[in-house]
Amino acid sequence: MTRHEARECALQALCVLDVQRDLGSAEAIASALAERGTDAGGDFTYIEELVDGTRRHLDEIDELLARHMERWSPERIGRVERNVLRLATYELLFEPELPIASAIDEAVEIAKTFATEQSGRFVNGVLAKLLPAVADRRRADTREAGQEKRTASAAEPAREGVDDGA
Repeated sequence: MTRHEARECALQALCVLDVQRDLGSAEAIASALAERGTDAGGDFTYIEELVDGTRRHLDEIDELLARHMERWSPERIGRVERNVLRLATYELLFEPELPIASAIDEAVEIAKTFATEQSGRFVNGVLAKLLPAVADRRRADTREAGQEKRTASAAEPAREGVDDGA
């Protein structure tokens, strides 16, 4: 299964969970895989990370999306578009190793596949509007990681008299 197919499966699971909120992620993913007639193989964990991560940060993601959608809110748009945007926003915010352009391209293609050509344009427009917030978040996370690393280094005991072989 490719990463693209895994994202499609994660989207389908998120759509299932949008309707059947009492299901667990694993059940929703299994349902999506059954509908696709495929096996996740080694990608089940990746799909589960996408679904669980999106659900774990859902309030933050929806609030960010609502701030960047003109005349819309996540509740007012179609289920597919809403969950494509949620998944892409999760990846943009919490998967910093994924290039921003890749996350947006994937979201647009998935929206076109599962909804309409116009859905792809809509998703692209919303994600483009939240890019400054994503960039700010990534910079802040990078600064925090740098500070934590410096703090951890300062807390390490001095290694006087230790021969490290150098």
